[in-house]
Amino acid sequence: MTSLPPPARAFASDNAAGAHPAVLEAVTRANDGHVLAYGDDPHTRECEGRFRDLFGAPVETLLTFNGTGANVLALASMLGPAEAVVCTDWAHIAVDETGAPERVLGSKLIDLTTTDGKLRPDQLRELEHLRGVQHHAQPGVVSITQSTELGGLYTVDEIAELCDVAHSMEMTVHLDGARIANATAALGGGVETLRAFTIDAGVDVVSFGGTKNGLLGGEAVVYLDPTLARSARYLRKQVTQLPSKMRFIAAQFNALLDRDLWIRSAEHANAMARLLHQLTLDVPGIEYDAPPAVNSVFPCLPPDAIEPLRAWCFFWDWDVSRHQVRWMTAWDTTDDDVRTFAEGVRHILAGCN
Repeated sequence: MTSLPPPARAFASDNAAGAHPAVLEAVTRANDGHVLAYGDDPHTRECEGRFRDLFGAPVETLLTFNGTGANVLALASMLGPAEAVVCTDWAHIAVDETGAPERVLGSKLIDLTTTDGKLRPDQLRELEHLRGVQHHAQPGVVSITQSTELGGLYTVDEIAELCDVAHSMEMTVHLDGARIANATAALGGGVETLRAFTIDAGVDVVSFGGTKNGLLGGEAVVYLDPTLARSARYLRKQVTQLPSKMRFIAAQFNALLDRDLWIRSAEHANAMARLLHQLTLDVPGIEYDAPPAVNSVFPCLPPDAIEPLRAWCFFWDWDVSRHQVRWMTAWDTTDDDVRTFAEGVRHILAGCN
């Protein structure tokens, strides 16, 4: 243990961060007066317009409460009868949503093994033998995550090839973008980057994350192919994701999308992860597989150092078999937080050697 005070903000998750002041201000402004419920309000209409501008197309946007609900709604509107969702064995929909897609949708997940959390086109092609066989659930939707659950990134070309193969097999493509802002920032930043790996690459539907990037709570399901949204408004109600006071979720997104706050916040979180990696890279006992691509680092630690360090400043385990943990930065992580944490890591690991 160390007598050094822990940092003001820990490194457990970007979910642990508070809401951005601009978001809180937007909610306060939206609280003035009465407007009609269920999205029939100027805040929601503004939000829908902002997403059309963001993607440069007449996309359809439906706001939801949370990430699991956004994914369930997206998949519900994309799946046909007897169809399955193809994803990786690291996918959030397969690992961290308590079986919600399977229970709520009654659909099989075909979770394919990967070492880096990324699907490959050949893995989709290997499912060709299932098509047209009445004894098998039919591959109907491909779901990928950007950035991935292991903190990695698909390139534009990788997503485009996956979309080409999926569409050639009569499947649609869903992108779980819980941390889509971090991925956009890491790949270059800005509207052009976002469009390149989503709508231009052939993605059909995006779960656009906000909660992990400064919102109080709220996600958006964006139909880049609006024809897939034909029943989505009814499905949103069925899967309990229709906010009555939708103006408050819309107002949050309006603040996040205004003047590129969503990108600036993600760029900062990514930069703090790079700094944390840099400051701990030479600490004896720490091993890294790779530098961070987004706002998460995955060090392997000496096993006897994990609990003392966690007791000082909380974080989550990742791959327990390798003594690997996850440290995450957020929009509000400061330079001082990172330097204090890195100093504590160095001190505690020195005491365990």
